[in-house]
Amino acid sequence: MPFANFKVPAGTLTTEQMEQIVTAATELYVGLYGERARATTLVLVEEVPDGGWGIGGGALTLAKLQQEPGS
Repeated sequence: MPFANFKVPAGTLTTEQMEQIVTAATELYVGLYGERARATTLVLVEEVPDGGWGIGGGALTLAKLQQEPGS
């Protein structure tokens, strides 16, 4: 069963945008494995609370993610 898990900052996507992620990920797997994958593809879009994730040993917040690179 194909499985995709997307973690996104809470409150940053609309319901429609989450549906687009589900549809696009499903279509990607169908493109790779054929139509048989459609019925068994599981796509999970998880909203992570602000500051509830990190990279390189530091917590990420929405404010940090919205900063211009290098600032």
